[in-house]
Amino acid sequence: MNRRIGRLGGIEGNQRLTEALALVLLVLLAVESATTLDLSAYLAAHIFLGLLLLPAVSLKLASTGWRATRYYTGAADYRSKGPPSLLLRLLAPPLVAATVVLFATGVAFLVTGRGGGLLLTLHAASFAVWGAIMAVHVLSYLRRVLSDGLADWQPQRALPGARLRQTLLFGSLVAGAALALATLPSQSTWRSHHHDHHHDRGRSAHSESG
Repeated sequence: MNRRIGRLGGIEGNQRLTEALALVLLVLLAVESATTLDLSAYLAAHIFLGLLLLPAVSLKLASTGWRATRYYTGAADYRSKGPPSLLLRLLAPPLVAATVVLFATGVAFLVTGRGGGLLLTLHAASFAVWGAIMAVHVLSYLRRVLSDGLADWQPQRALPGARLRQTLLFGSLVAGAALALATLPSQSTWRSHHHDHHHDRGRSAHSESG
């Protein structure tokens, strides 16, 4: 078991994977969030990016979840590293819950073909919660992510398991791109339905006012 941990980099390897993912997600999630400023113009990009992000976000949740599990089950190396600050520990459960609901409802839009109702309410509410907590999360970890996010690509900072972590990172992005590209027809159909639905509502409201 110790040899396996040594090959994978142990807790330091887990942290490097988490920070490399965080660095990539910092950029992609910023772009995704920016599309919400004008969804009527950027809805296609919003949906495509959301699907592309899904595997990488899932991997990030898995890496942080693994560390939390190892810490709270008493693994010596994880306990010696210590926990995050109390504030970040308190914010972690709602952040994870908001992230899961945000992406799950986004996928549910495409699966059900619906664009409003309870799904929209949950999607909008989870985005508001996610955004507020994520701002604190980013500010707390930004310096470390910028400093260590590329550590596995720096030969002088070599650590066992670097190739595996790089593969996981790139693999999650490739899987996300494949998912987004494979569902392009569904995305197009949903956008057309969404556009027609809002157009019909607007026409009905105009008729009633007239």
